Amino acid sequence: RFLNENYSTYVIVTPDRSDIIDAFKRCGLRCTSQRYAILEHLLRHPNHPSAESIHEAVNRTDPRASLATVYKALHALAEAGLIRELDIGSNAARFDATVTRHHHFYCERCGCVEDLPWFDLFQMLPQALPGRRILSGYDLVIKGLCEHCSTAS
Repeated sequence: RFLNENYSTYVIVTPDRSDIIDAFKRCGLRCTSQRYAILEHLLRHPNHPSAESIHEAVNRTDPRASLATVYKALHALAEAGLIRELDIGSNAARFDATVTRHHHFYCERCGCVEDLPWFDLFQMLPQALPGRRILSGYDLVIKGLCEHCSTAS
């Protein structure tokens, strides 16, 4: 059996203040200034940043958030379904505010992460995983060289 995974409790379309505050209300998460700043940053910069780069960016405008606070806020936002934490096999987890289903491409040279359109592997999974299993979902990360790195000498 395959259980359809719900990636999001609430999809935010724009980084508009009222949309962000509404998303916090709908998912029952308290909207602290740090959580708001982190979510807004992720919505405005869809480049899949690490916690460290989010910490650096958020503290440029409001230097009150410690790195520990950023990590706690990121995990709370992910738990609420407002963002996704990506394990791309690099040194640090990356974060994504696009919570609708999609896959990722990771460039092994420059470290960029790109969104890929969703394609369903459901037909292949029962054959690839023989036996009795109940799957809750999957994330696909394709690794290689991005267009820029593959053409650079």
